[in-house]
Amino acid sequence: MSKYLVTGGAGDVGSTVAAHLLEAGHEVTVLDDLSTGFREGVPAGAAFVEGRIQDAARWLDASYDGVLHFAAFSQVGESVARPEKYWDNNVGGTMALIAAMREAGVRKLVFSSTAATYGEPETVPITESAPTAPTNPYGATKLAVDHMITGECAAHGLAAVSLRYFNVAGAYKECGERHDPESHLIPLVLQVALGRREAINVYGDDYPTPDGTCVRDYIHVADLAEAHLLALDAMTPGEHLICNLGNGNGFSVREVVETVRKVTGHPVPEVMAERRAGDPAVLVASAEAARERLGWTPSRPDLTAIVEDAWAFARKKEQA
Repeated sequence: MSKYLVTGGAGDVGSTVAAHLLEAGHEVTVLDDLSTGFREGVPAGAAFVEGRIQDAARWLDASYDGVLHFAAFSQVGESVARPEKYWDNNVGGTMALIAAMREAGVRKLVFSSTAATYGEPETVPITESAPTAPTNPYGATKLAVDHMITGECAAHGLAAVSLRYFNVAGAYKECGERHDPESHLIPLVLQVALGRREAINVYGDDYPTPDGTCVRDYIHVADLAEAHLLALDAMTPGEHLICNLGNGNGFSVREVVETVRKVTGHPVPEVMAERRAGDPAVLVASAEAARERLGWTPSRPDLTAIVEDAWAFARKKEQA
């Protein structure tokens, strides 16, 4: 059994990873300031500390075997309007966290990164060797942290893995998406099915895709969590490994909407809207590095299963 600190473990991804760590027999402490996370999202069995990653040195000591770092602001639009908030927390906070790890002698880090580091891709599927050209401050801060981690590994022997997520969806037991405001497609469409929204906006239907709407790679949050546990066993001191996490398959906006209609049995009206600036037609991951280096294979690649789990969680949350 090992002991891990999970920063941002009150959010949907962090809490799911914390739950998987507990199920594997590990001891878990969640550190979260609850600015975007939810106390009820912290899985039973995890110790909880309410605090900021900038102050991690208060709690982090040599008893921890590693850190899994999810504590970041992640709203693209907000990052454009308030870039200083993102640089302060995502970069400044992570710098303080890594310094605390170095001081305590904690030498394992799994970092929650993002496909937003690539910007608009030149080729699809996107590999880890693709050019990194973020189109917003959110992606830029995540890329800056990746560079920070690379330097820490080379200079101080940190063992680290950055996992660049594509579109995370679904739910796992009591863990699921609780964003406020919500910006992800699947929970937004489910809000229409629940009667909380009148319709779903479809931003453009003239893209060079089979049905004209944008195509994205959706990965089940439980598959994502399993990759984090594998990363803890695959890392090497002094090396910073970067892996994409996605299914390698894309689903269009219209395919997602139609799947929600079938799963929920509810009508989902669509409203056509203008394209959003900077929306690439297709974003699909190559996850070969994760398969080869981590031994990871997603076991829930079916869009229907992803939507079914998200729908079950959404209804449970609605009834609470």
